[in-house]
Amino acid sequence: MYQPYPQGGEKPPEPTEPARPARPAPPRPVKTAVLLMYAGAVVTAITLVVTVLTIHSIETTMETKANYTPQQAHQLVVVAIVEALVTLGLWLLMAWANRSGLAWGRITATVLFGLNTIGLLLAFLRGADAVSLVFAVVVWLIGLGAIVLLWRKESSQYFATAAPRR
Repeated sequence: MYQPYPQGGEKPPEPTEPARPARPAPPRPVKTAVLLMYAGAVVTAITLVVTVLTIHSIETTMETKANYTPQQAHQLVVVAIVEALVTLGLWLLMAWANRSGLAWGRITATVLFGLNTIGLLLAFLRGADAVSLVFAVVVWLIGLGAIVLLWRKESSQYFATAAPRR
């Protein structure tokens, strides 16, 4: 086939790449799991806001009932605030990754749920206050629901086809 030599400012046509197949839409269990992850983020945000708004009373309670120094009580509350911020970010990251069908998102969410389970058991063993335990159990139940949904058959098929392996 004859192709004329490009003249002046003309560029030769670039070869076209084959079109990528469209990414499948997430199935209902994955969509519901993502919604649960957003709910986990909301509960975490509520916990964060309550902690920040009641920081002084939390520190005072820790000083009087747990015999912490003011500095120790303040440091523990700051650690709790940072932990809540990190947890909030992880909920949102896991929601994005799993909605996108990224296999590492499902695996990471499962590992984080395992760590959350250990944290909940430790909270019970330490004798955490009732309000903290209620929030911890609610977050754990949300995580359990999300993990169960992420490992259903339809979800596994989605993760197998949604993101190409490299």
